[in-house]
Amino acid sequence: MALQNLEYLYDSSTLNNSHSYLLPAVEAEIRRLRPERIFDLGCGNGSIAKALSKYCTVQGIDASDSAVRYANSAYPELKIEQRSAYDDLASEFGTFDAVISLEVVEHLYDPRLYARNVFSLLKPGGFAIISTPYHGYVKNLVMALGGKLDNHFTALWDGGHIKFWSMKTLAMLFSEVGFEQPRFVRVGRIPSLAKSMIAMVIPVSEARRSFMR
Repeated sequence: MALQNLEYLYDSSTLNNSHSYLLPAVEAEIRRLRPERIFDLGCGNGSIAKALSKYCTVQGIDASDSAVRYANSAYPELKIEQRSAYDDLASEFGTFDAVISLEVVEHLYDPRLYARNVFSLLKPGGFAIISTPYHGYVKNLVMALGGKLDNHFTALWDGGHIKFWSMKTLAMLFSEVGFEQPRFVRVGRIPSLAKSMIAMVIPVSEARRSFMR
């Protein structure tokens, strides 16, 4: 029997609870670095793209049919299209000053292809902002002692999380495809129990990349 692809389902076009701690940190970086064009990879219902569109032009894609329908209905002025994180996005959409991808990488079977796509979407001098739920020894220990592991690592969420990243493993992923060591910010709760981590990543410079070959 063929496996059915299960999409992450959306039921609105509004910001969700995670955006209350993710968006301020992302907006701070956007205001500081002032990109002209952003690619929102895995933009969901378009609510983050809408929030960032007051700073610059935003192009978004998401694999979820329900997400794209809500986004296009609520924010028709934005450019939101249905594509996969595994598609050859740079060939279709070109390159951008920045790529943002919030709470996406934990859902992916092939994170290396995703990371290569992030790299290919960036102009020289561009940067990426990647977020994913935070995992570390103290937080995992607290969850274990509190009997929260089944809830956090649930196997019963259709279309849910299948990869659980630490700072070390996420840094390794992006290093493999040509990025510098990320700068991390932990958000939501105190750092050791943070809900998510945000990685600021930039490509290795051409001169350094040539030296490393």
